[in-house]
Amino acid sequence: MTETRRGLLIILSSPSGAGKTTMARRLMAWDRSIAFSVSATTRPPRPGEVDGREYHFLSEADFDALVDSGGMLEHARVFGHCYGSPRAPVEAAVADGRDVIFDIDWQGGQQIRGSPLGTDVVSIFLLPPSIAALEARLRDRAQDSAKVVADRMQKARAEISHWAEYDYVLVNADMEETDRMLQAIITAERLRRSRQPGLPARVRALDTEYAERFG
Repeated sequence: MTETRRGLLIILSSPSGAGKTTMARRLMAWDRSIAFSVSATTRPPRPGEVDGREYHFLSEADFDALVDSGGMLEHARVFGHCYGSPRAPVEAAVADGRDVIFDIDWQGGQQIRGSPLGTDVVSIFLLPPSIAALEARLRDRAQDSAKVVADRMQKARAEISHWAEYDYVLVNADMEETDRMLQAIITAERLRRSRQPGLPARVRALDTEYAERFG
């Protein structure tokens, strides 16, 4: 019987407004076996948010205890609150052959690539087609003030500077095309020889059959 392959840790990063969250959702719609890594945070829930769905809401003490015990794959403090990716559910999914997608920045990606699960990582960076297009997307979604948009644009340059750290880099000019490319990447990565643990046994079986038929 062919052994179950290990799952992938799919890291999807981009500057804010370049489409990583949208493309992560599209990947999960394409293959519903792909799980989303639900982050933990110390910030309080916003109206409508549910613990375990949007985030795992933890106290500062519980968050720090997880970090100290090695229970976070990556973590950071952003605007006074802690955010991180709990390790246990990701390890369980990967061992069971299920892929997990992370919507995180380059810093989180670096930490996960340096973790014990680093060999399971497939990292993808999305570039905007232009800086003007990126700014237009941020303004058009009308979620942020002009100051926040300006801050995000300033941060985008630093985000983009880390593009060469990723396995794949896609220019997200057309979502349909980007969607097709992402599906192709995931399909190919799943088929890597190193990710098919049942191959040696299958080849041995072919060799045995060959010997039986032809001596």
